[in-house]
Amino acid sequence: MNRPEPLIPAEAGARARPIGRLAFGFGPRFFVLLLLGLLWLVPAWWSPRLIVAMFLWDFIILLAFVSDLLRIPKPAEIEARRSWERAAALLQPSEVTLTVRNFAAMAIRCFLIDETPVSFRSAPPVLELAVPAKERARATYQILPRERGDQRLGRLFLRYQSWLGLAQRWAVAEIRQTVRVFPDLEQARQHALYLIRSRQIEMEKRRRRQRGQGREFESLRDYQLGDDIRDICWTATARRHQLTTRIFEMERSQPIWIVLDAGRLLRAEVQQQGSEVRISKLDYAVNAALSLAQVATQCGDRVGLLAYGRTIQCNLAASRGPLHLRSIVDCLAQVRPEAAEADHSRAARVLLTEQSRRSLVVWITDFAETPTTPEVIEYAMQMTQRHLVVFSAMNQPDLTALAESTPQTPEEMYRHAAALEIVHRRDLLLRGLCQRGVFAFELLPGLLASSLVNQYLDIKERNLL
Repeated sequence: MNRPEPLIPAEAGARARPIGRLAFGFGPRFFVLLLLGLLWLVPAWWSPRLIVAMFLWDFIILLAFVSDLLRIPKPAEIEARRSWERAAALLQPSEVTLTVRNFAAMAIRCFLIDETPVSFRSAPPVLELAVPAKERARATYQILPRERGDQRLGRLFLRYQSWLGLAQRWAVAEIRQTVRVFPDLEQARQHALYLIRSRQIEMEKRRRRQRGQGREFESLRDYQLGDDIRDICWTATARRHQLTTRIFEMERSQPIWIVLDAGRLLRAEVQQQGSEVRISKLDYAVNAALSLAQVATQCGDRVGLLAYGRTIQCNLAASRGPLHLRSIVDCLAQVRPEAAEADHSRAARVLLTEQSRRSLVVWITDFAETPTTPEVIEYAMQMTQRHLVVFSAMNQPDLTALAESTPQTPEEMYRHAAALEIVHRRDLLLRGLCQRGVFAFELLPGLLASSLVNQYLDIKERNLL
């Protein structure tokens, strides 16, 4: 059986090589000593012959530079490695460790510059290391990923010198690697821990069997008056020479589909509560989808994922197990927002084709203000003919704050009236969905994950599916 690759990026390492044709330079002490030679100009004012001493001094310094350069280890005697403390996750601080190993018999002092994407750091890290002879040294720097998906890290540039500091060598280590930034894994773990602590998993495993309501075979028994004739097992009846009825129970492993809208409306950025960082609605939706998938998998349900924009970005059939959960994590990490309006009809057709049996569909989306009923709401209504739908529209906190504020000027009054009208229309549309049997909500982005998990657990507990 194939095992998933670990979430933590693999260590990247390589021997250094010279950078450029002249991969060396003068150290800071070389120029200091060279300038000290100008002091010979003072006595040379009275005795011009002493000017020769200045040139002799400069010649000695130049010889010392050449000697120091020849003694400094060659780039091939330096090895650099990049390792990771934890998996890179959205808006989760992490540490990257750079290790430099010196194979030469001379201690060196290294200055390192690591090529990092802008989404990790606003500027590349600059580190300094003292590496003893035949030893290795480590230095770390912080990153804060602000974008999901595959991010490319480049080379490691080294500038190193001996303890004299007269000469320097310039080298580069080819430790390029692609690192995948996942959704907020910590939030998903917290929801899973909450589920364990609240004994929801034990409740699912030891849940009282409810006979006659599901269609999962449980046992056989003698026919009793009032039993449905369709439940009679004729093969067992012929074998036992008396009417025998099949007993059914509630299905323990039910299909759960997470439908994720990646259209233009979810590109809007929302300020994260308690910080200055602004992330898109899609990032909140991805984190909520991961939390829900984690909890549903813990409950033994089969989870499917459908992410779409103008095209289908990801389509994972409903399944369960650690391998499938890892596939969901990988897909969610690569879901990208699109500038165009999402094609809701295509998503609905694909889901209805993929899932014929009744299932729970959690649709995370948003809808624009239009004179007619938004397309996504129409397809959510159609979906209720076959599935149980949880429709989650993401609220815009700025709009809510404007609708709840008290206007002070005529301009604020007009803006306040427009916000109230928009909020009222959205409320009417969601009420219409509720009247059609859809669990429709409008949630703040920060509360999306916990609200969906609680709604899922409530549906499971009430056996609504």
